[in-house]
Amino acid sequence: MNILVFDIETIPDIETGRKLYNLHDLSDEDVAQAMFNIRRQKTAGSEFLPHHLQKIVAISAVFRSSEQLNVWSLGDESSGEAEIIQRFYDGIDRYTPTLVSWNGGGFDLPVLHYRSLKHKIQALRYWETGNEDREFKWNNYISRYHSRHTDVMDVLAMYTGRANAPLDEVSTMLGFPGKMGMSGAKVWDEYCAGNIKGIRDYCETDVLNTYLVYLRYEMMRGMITLEQMEIEETRLSQWLENHKEQHFQEFLTQWRAEE
Repeated sequence: MNILVFDIETIPDIETGRKLYNLHDLSDEDVAQAMFNIRRQKTAGSEFLPHHLQKIVAISAVFRSSEQLNVWSLGDESSGEAEIIQRFYDGIDRYTPTLVSWNGGGFDLPVLHYRSLKHKIQALRYWETGNEDREFKWNNYISRYHSRHTDVMDVLAMYTGRANAPLDEVSTMLGFPGKMGMSGAKVWDEYCAGNIKGIRDYCETDVLNTYLVYLRYEMMRGMITLEQMEIEETRLSQWLENHKEQHFQEFLTQWRAEE
């Protein structure tokens, strides 16, 4: 089975914000602040923008197949949003993986849907629900209770928002590193500072946490044994050892310190 664990990082969609709120004479930073202010007024304090006003600046992934394990961010630091999204769906077309996320059903995938509409991106395999491939009638990426996309947060919470938990806190509870060096709330500031690499690195540590939690979940429900889970953890640890990027080494050091 091919497994693709994914996470996205977003910033305000400045272009749409300008049009919606007639802010054509303001800088990008001022448009963003206006969007945050409008959102606070509508939500009694929250700056978190609605899905359709989010722009994707990074998609990171852990890919596990029978032959390989890899952790990376799609495209490169200069890649535009459309290219990053297209690469994500191209991977689904090629490998038909089980998608794994933390709150992907509640955030990441809806944002991907809106941005795909904007950029006129086709994703035939992703949207398949049985018309061309009957197997997808009973297990597809779109239906909430199908396992072809496993939103680990949603499943653990029994599909009720009352029991949702942050990835950072669950990862820490299980002895994994959790958030490292950044949070989603800081992505816009880092983007304005030109720190695209830092955003991509942060996103990669999030998918590492998600993958480790997913392995524990698969063991808990009997899809893999405890021994198989430990083998997969060792494989990931060895992969991190062989990749000397600072954020990977910091993740590994913190993970081992918690063991």
